[in-house]
Amino acid sequence: MRELYLVNGSPYAWRVQLALEHKALDYELRVLPYGPDALHSAEYLALNPRGRVPTLRDGDFVLYESLAILAYLDRRYPDRPLLGTTPEETGTIWRVISEYTAYVDRAVEELILPIYFGRAIERAAEICEAIATLAGELAHFERTLSRSEYLAGDGLTAADFVVFPHLQSIRRASSKEAARAFDFTFLPLATQCPAIAAWISRIEALPGYARTYPPHWGSATAGPE
Repeated sequence: MRELYLVNGSPYAWRVQLALEHKALDYELRVLPYGPDALHSAEYLALNPRGRVPTLRDGDFVLYESLAILAYLDRRYPDRPLLGTTPEETGTIWRVISEYTAYVDRAVEELILPIYFGRAIERAAEICEAIATLAGELAHFERTLSRSEYLAGDGLTAADFVVFPHLQSIRRASSKEAARAFDFTFLPLATQCPAIAAWISRIEALPGYARTYPPHWGSATAGPE
C-alpha cells in the first residue's frame, strides 16, 4: 500500500494527491500536524531528512520532493500518463512546470505565508510586490487557457496538478481578514480571469477531487474560503 505523508493544505503535497487520484492508485494518508515536532521528529526525518512534505512510501521505496514523486509515479504506473507520451508533449509539460517553479512559486509563497501567519502588516511591501508579479503571471495563464482546456494542451497533465493547488491557496489567502488591506487586481477570477476560473472548475469536477481537498478549508464544492 502506498502512503503519502503530508500536512493538510500543503500545495506541494496536494499535487501528489491529485496525481494519485488521477491514476486511480490506492493510498493511505499519513497526516502530520504542522510544526517542527512532527516534521522534525526522528521517525519522520528517517523518511525525509529535509523535514518537509510530501513524502511518498511505495512498498520499500521512499521518495520526497513533489516533482520527483510525480515523475516516479508516471514511470512506475504509466497508465493515464502525467508527463506526456511524445517528446513534444513531455517538453511542453516540463516547460510549464519549469516556468511556474522559476517565475511564480516564490511570489505565491510571499503572498500567502504572511497572510496565513499574521505577518501581513510587516510584510506589506513584499505582498504588494508579489501581487504585481502574480497579476502578470496569471495573465499569461489566462492567455494559455483561452486557447486550450489545460496548461499544456487539451489534456490534463502534471502541469495542471503542479499549478492548481497554489492558485487555490491564493484564493483562500485573499479571503482572510488580513488580506483586505491589499488590492488583488486579478480577483475575482470569474470576472478578471474567466479562462482560469473555468479551468479550476474542470479540475474541481474530476473524480476523487473532493478526497484531496484540505478538510479544514470547508466544503470542496464551495471552493476556498
